[in-house]
Amino acid sequence: MAGSAVDTGRGGRPRGGLWVPGLVNLVLGIPAMVPLDLAWWLLTEYLPMDCRSMEDVGRPGHPDCEYTTLDYAGPAMFMLAVSGLFMLVVILLVDVVLPLRRGDRPGRWLGTAVLVLAPYTVLAALG
Repeated sequence: MAGSAVDTGRGGRPRGGLWVPGLVNLVLGIPAMVPLDLAWWLLTEYLPMDCRSMEDVGRPGHPDCEYTTLDYAGPAMFMLAVSGLFMLVVILLVDVVLPLRRGDRPGRWLGTAVLVLAPYTVLAALG
């Protein structure tokens, strides 16, 4: 019907605005904090170190070499790979595959995908 307040997409379904994709991506940001925090730790703690192996710990010329950071780096990289891949698959599924299966364009969903970073950014700013 012409002039109706509800915009219908393909198949006569009502199309919402950005509220649903925005809220879904904000909720996805909560579990995404795990790989984001692991990536932040690797970038700020592991990469600036002078050494990359246990043999470098006692050598002169490596003043910024910590055993604890070296010990945690391997498991942190593994968990980053596992949790990061899992989150990428979930975000791809939610923001691309499911809208396409419903006959909706994924543009709205992909446009709000940046909100996945919001919970981590807020907590990092507060902490």
